[in-house]
Amino acid sequence: MIERYTRKAMGALWTLENRFRAWLEVELAVCEAWTELGRIPAADMEIIRQKADFDVDRILEIEQVTRHDVIAFLTAVEERVGPAARFIHLGCTSSDIVDTANGLLLGRAGDMVLATVDGLLDVIRDLAMRYKGQLMIGRTHGIHAEPLSFGMKMASFYAEFTRHRERVAAAVAGVKVGKISGAVGGYAHLDPKVESIALGRLGLAVDPVSTQIVQRDRHAAFFTSLALLAGGVERMATELRHLQRTEVLEAEEGFAKGQKGSSAMPHKKNPISAENICGLSRLVRTNALASMENMALWHERDISHSSVERVIMPDSTILADYTVARLTRILQNLKVNPDNMARNMMASYGLFYSQRVLLALIETGMDRQKAYEAVQKVAMACWEGKKSFPDAVRADAAITARLTAGVLDALFDPGYYLKHEDLIYSRVFGTIS
Repeated sequence: MIERYTRKAMGALWTLENRFRAWLEVELAVCEAWTELGRIPAADMEIIRQKADFDVDRILEIEQVTRHDVIAFLTAVEERVGPAARFIHLGCTSSDIVDTANGLLLGRAGDMVLATVDGLLDVIRDLAMRYKGQLMIGRTHGIHAEPLSFGMKMASFYAEFTRHRERVAAAVAGVKVGKISGAVGGYAHLDPKVESIALGRLGLAVDPVSTQIVQRDRHAAFFTSLALLAGGVERMATELRHLQRTEVLEAEEGFAKGQKGSSAMPHKKNPISAENICGLSRLVRTNALASMENMALWHERDISHSSVERVIMPDSTILADYTVARLTRILQNLKVNPDNMARNMMASYGLFYSQRVLLALIETGMDRQKAYEAVQKVAMACWEGKKSFPDAVRADAAITARLTAGVLDALFDPGYYLKHEDLIYSRVFGTIS
């Protein structure tokens, strides 16, 4: 459902047909503004409203001669409108139309991405609530550290994607901007009121000062926000890939009936969706660099940015939306294995309790370095000898001389590691009922 939505809605936004439709929206809005100001007669405006249209193939045919896409577009529209077409594009330069249309298209694409992120946040929140209190081992450097809950892990991703959403939303607002200010942005052949009226009709903000184009720092911020979002997608997908490793198997992607994992090994169930979106996320980040390169243009403009944007505008928005949607599907079908989480916690013989013992010894007045050495000595022996750390601690004379059996029993309570879970949840989700 999500992938189908992404391909149809976001993909359709960037078709050549829809691109020209956006141009026509802008041209008509400018004409309406001129009409409101009395420059275009009402009768001519009515003809423009009724007849302004185009055929994509005709535009492409004309472009073979003109070598200029906007002129080809205008010619195709003029052929349908007739004499009243003399008022279309009045006082405008090509970038007035193209950049303002880009504001429309990027804004719409950004809104689609935000809606998809909202769906992801809902699924992550559900996992966080469902697995609140589900103990698992935390890992640093890929090595057992101390326990946390799977719910806390999901809460961390929820908080991150909330930040990604905020950044994308701000960047979307930054590109919902247009300009109808003429060849170098000085309104020489335009009334600034035309810009204000036209952009108001289109739901776009007026760029306070433009050259022949809207400056590309706006676009760079937008594509960078998508790159950061893609980085978040890859971070979560990488975590899921690690959790699905055979030796871990604490969570795994859903595996459909009839699905195959390997052409050679019938037993294989691979994290292919997570791997796929990791790769696609790298493309989004690469495109962000291209958007930054587009910022520096010659004087009031050149067209070195144009060819880049024909690629990165559709590609980055489609890929960002798709990877978020696919991550959502992974999580919706995620198989979580609490039994394996419990098993893996004890695979390091309870060594995760080492800091609790260390701090307890320090509280008795023992020098920190000496306490550290005493606990490390027991921990390394347990690791090499595959022995229970709690049992070894209870058998160590140097430690038991300072810590009673009752104290040690309290130290070896795994629930201790979740004592602030509610606080963390309240920070991330607000009040939890």
